[in-house]
Amino acid sequence: METVAGIFQARAEAEKAVQQLHSLGIPNDRIALLTPDMNDKRVERAVPIADTEEPGIGKAMGGAVGGALGVAGGTTLGAAAASLLVPGVGPVLAGGLLGAAILGAGGAVTGMAVGEALDEELVNGLPHDELYIYEDALRKGRSVVIAFVENDEAKDAARNVFAGAGAESIDAARENWWLGLRDDEALEYQARGGSFDADEANYRRGFETALERGSSGRADRRYAASAPPETSEAFRCGYERGQAYLESVREKYRR
Repeated sequence: METVAGIFQARAEAEKAVQQLHSLGIPNDRIALLTPDMNDKRVERAVPIADTEEPGIGKAMGGAVGGALGVAGGTTLGAAAASLLVPGVGPVLAGGLLGAAILGAGGAVTGMAVGEALDEELVNGLPHDELYIYEDALRKGRSVVIAFVENDEAKDAARNVFAGAGAESIDAARENWWLGLRDDEALEYQARGGSFDADEANYRRGFETALERGSSGRADRRYAASAPPETSEAFRCGYERGQAYLESVREKYRR
């Protein structure tokens, strides 16, 4: 099982892509739609900020999972939609069984009926390492569609759907995200005496590792003090900066 994802400027474009994925024969429980919850401010469930935090603790406001989410063309996406309060992002509408599971992949889905309805293979295949890219897109008001497919042929077909609907690929989103940070990170590393041109790859890998380990629903309360998994200077500096970046995003949200 592989994932294909696209980022859309508008929810209408994302919903169009969902409809077209359905036309390919991809079922509801293989599609997720994540979109900023602009209209309904009633946040039904919060994503915990730690693996050890029980669902509904902290920022939770109620505990219900909503009904099915209708999208373009009258298509209904899945048996459940949930409004989630994602730390550092804000209210997000997660459509489909996988939508809630992806953003709640550290515990928020544990107590939900939808969690038990997911195939174990899907749960194990949730794209944790891309979560910070999804969150960055959602912070910018964009929508994300993710499809789980069985083979290369279906993967190519889903990619064609996303491209035709005007999606930005995850790879492109990742590069654009880094380009937006790169100059400041280069100055920071050079101020510490390092050569960013020579060490950028390791520095960036450390930065992204920090985000992958600290993304919503997966962060441990000890995360801010956690040691980087590698000891090279470039990786360590990038990891520390990644932690600081993630905390700054959450602080902006708290304000």
